[in-house]
Amino acid sequence: MYQIKKLIVCLDQSELDITLVKFASFISKVNQTKKIYFTNVIRNLNIPKDVLEEFPHLIDNMVEERKMQMKEIVDKTFGEQENVEFSYVVKEGQLSKKILKLAHEKSADMILVGRKVNLPGTGVISQRLARRASCSLLIIPENSVPKMDKLLVPSDFSDYSKDAMEEAIMIVEKYGGNAEIVCQNVFTVPSGYHFTGKSYKEFTAIMLMHAEINFKKFIRKIDTKNIKITPVYTQDEDDDPVEDIISKAKEIKADSIIIGAKGRTAATALFIGSMAERLIQLNDHFPLLVTRPKGKNAGILDYILEI
Repeated sequence: MYQIKKLIVCLDQSELDITLVKFASFISKVNQTKKIYFTNVIRNLNIPKDVLEEFPHLIDNMVEERKMQMKEIVDKTFGEQENVEFSYVVKEGQLSKKILKLAHEKSADMILVGRKVNLPGTGVISQRLARRASCSLLIIPENSVPKMDKLLVPSDFSDYSKDAMEEAIMIVEKYGGNAEIVCQNVFTVPSGYHFTGKSYKEFTAIMLMHAEINFKKFIRKIDTKNIKITPVYTQDEDDDPVEDIISKAKEIKADSIIIGAKGRTAATALFIGSMAERLIQLNDHFPLLVTRPKGKNAGILDYILEI
């Protein structure tokens, strides 16, 4: 996996900005990040041409004001760190497109975006970024605290689950190696189990046994760096594994959930996986990291060309 050398932080002049700047500081300290782009996107202004002719510096002044407001929050919140360069970027237009274009141009390693719970706003931007970003996306609910003592990694033992696990291991290693990773596999008993002649209880035991075997095969392919990884197996009984994941995160008091994006190529541009989609929609309590190997852009070029 890669280090987070270039970070984009999406600010919107709400109270959530303070939380995002704190997370940016935490991430940059652990990863020795070199460059952080604090970004604000102004919706299309649609200022009449005659007004701009009368006040030719109106937009420039607005942009400078936004940059100064971002700088003020960063100066108060970020804390002292050496060798980190800040850049304040203000764009006009559609938020998701401008952020994705910036991430592509700057070859960003991660995008930080807020998840509003009580504050006004929606989570649509998070889903668009998760589908299209050419790097990992960290979604931070309001009032979250940057901490990495326990990470939950949902896994179906696929390649994109391997990406998520390797990312979690790298985070823990950089954080100091004392944190615990909980790897959760959610399994279901198929509806046709009775055709096998086995009882529901017996087939549940069979599914659990195979989950345990598959975890051992899965973890053997990964360099765990001697970090503690605890497997847990959850039987899904209501056809909603995401609820099981959020419930487990609450039970273990996870500091973050890490999941891999399925979409790695242009052919899978809009398919990050139903589990990731549902987690983005339903999770409003835990920081959620959607990992994607850098450069595996999910149709980003076609998307930004529409701008």
